Amino acid sequence: MGDVQEQQNPSAGPDSDNEITAEHSSFAHEEPPQDTKLPPEADSKVEVLHEKVTKQIIKEGHGQKPSKYSTCFLHYRAWTKSTQHKFEDTWLEQRPVEMVLGKEKTEMTGLGIGVSNMKAGEHALLQVGWELGYGKDGNFSFPNVPPMADLVYEVQLIGFDEIKEGKARSDMTVEERIGTADRRKMEGNALFNNEKLEEAMQQYEMAIAYMGDDFMFQLFGKYRDMALAVKNPCHLNMAACLIKLKRHEEAIGQCSTVLAEDENNVKALFRRGKARAELGQTDAAREDFLKARKIAPQDKAIVKELQLLAEDDKAVYQKQKEIYKGIFGPRPEPKPKQKNWFILIWQWLVMLVYQVFRLKRHKAD
Repeated sequence: MGDVQEQQNPSAGPDSDNEITAEHSSFAHEEPPQDTKLPPEADSKVEVLHEKVTKQIIKEGHGQKPSKYSTCFLHYRAWTKSTQHKFEDTWLEQRPVEMVLGKEKTEMTGLGIGVSNMKAGEHALLQVGWELGYGKDGNFSFPNVPPMADLVYEVQLIGFDEIKEGKARSDMTVEERIGTADRRKMEGNALFNNEKLEEAMQQYEMAIAYMGDDFMFQLFGKYRDMALAVKNPCHLNMAACLIKLKRHEEAIGQCSTVLAEDENNVKALFRRGKARAELGQTDAAREDFLKARKIAPQDKAIVKELQLLAEDDKAVYQKQKEIYKGIFGPRPEPKPKQKNWFILIWQWLVMLVYQVFRLKRHKAD
């Protein structure tokens, strides 16, 4: 099967370490930058790309730059330079923006020039003059940009496809979009097998971009099944990469996306359980593993993870027991009661008088 996540069970993979691993243009993935109200600062040299466009690199990319009519996928934040007002932020929507270079909207001409001079994975700061932005009149709808406003963009070029005719996703047939996504997935698999996790995630995320919610919403029957057969493995392989990179919260999100579509997906349950266990969410992890074992009772990796959780619970119990013992100390042994000799003598005298009295009474009788 096309998914290289496991060859034999939900946890085995190309690295043959019996843990979770993943699922064959240019594309890059990185953690989303911190959300800030103001544009970030860059220490790199200012590159003049155009009379009205400059660029500073925040993080280097790799590979080639996109050519005209390439379909690019990017995230960006945009501010008006004079007022520092942020008017757009695609990271908040958690889905990349698609731009076909040479066919971008007029107000994105400056942004397009910047993107055409970036490499896949590059993170940059762009300064764009108003002439190549929203122009003399600005924009009074959404986004709200005042007239003659110079712009500042923080941009991450996720990746691009070299499609010479400049065909956007919306112009592709269903088969073309699924096929393009599947090629990205297969490329990601090859990169994963070479331990290039970041680059592999680049390909998986690009494939997922072709399978966006708007696209999936329109599909049904065999076409939806075909799309899910590509999309879900990409999410699962993203999770596998993220777990290896110790980005467990993100891995949980990828698995949960699959489980929202297929609640009995063993791989998603296993990997989410693994990520939750790494975060110390043992109860939630156990719940995932138990459900996975119910579906796949013969899977040894699932049984092993449940055993590890049980051993961890035992270790935690013993540790807590030692802690409490140290706090309260050992239970004191009961001290033997000391004898009161005065009472003993008094009792003896009473008994002696009583015996004498009984003896005299007996003689009198």
